[in-house]
Amino acid sequence: MAYVRRERDRGQVAIEYLGFLPILLLVAMAAVQLGLIAYTAQQAGTAARAGARSASLQQGSAQQACTTAVSSWLADGTDCPEAPGGDEVTVTATVDIPSIVPGWEFDPARKTATMPLDH
Repeated sequence: MAYVRRERDRGQVAIEYLGFLPILLLVAMAAVQLGLIAYTAQQAGTAARAGARSASLQQGSAQQACTTAVSSWLADGTDCPEAPGGDEVTVTATVDIPSIVPGWEFDPARKTATMPLDH
C-alpha cells in the first residue's frame, strides 16, 4: 500500500507544478520586460546625447546621429527632433519600448540633451 501512495503523491506534485508554471512564466516575462524598459531608457539617453552632439557641431542631422546611436532593433522607433535656441541646441530622443508581454503597452522612453553650438 505504501508504494501506491507514493505514486499518487508524485503525480500530485507534477499537477501542482503544472498549475504553478503559468505564474512562473508571467513573472519571468515581467522581469525581462523591466530589463527591456531600462535598456530602452538608456538607449534614449545615448541617442539624445549623440543627436545633440551632431547638431551642435553641425555635422549632419540629429535624427541620423540618434538612429545610428541606438541598437538596430530599436532604430525604427526612434525620433529625435532638434530645437535650436540661441547658443545651444536641445535634442529630445523618443524611443518606442517594445513589449514582450501580450496586452502590456508602454509610453515611449524620452530623454533630452542640450549642448552648446560650435561657432
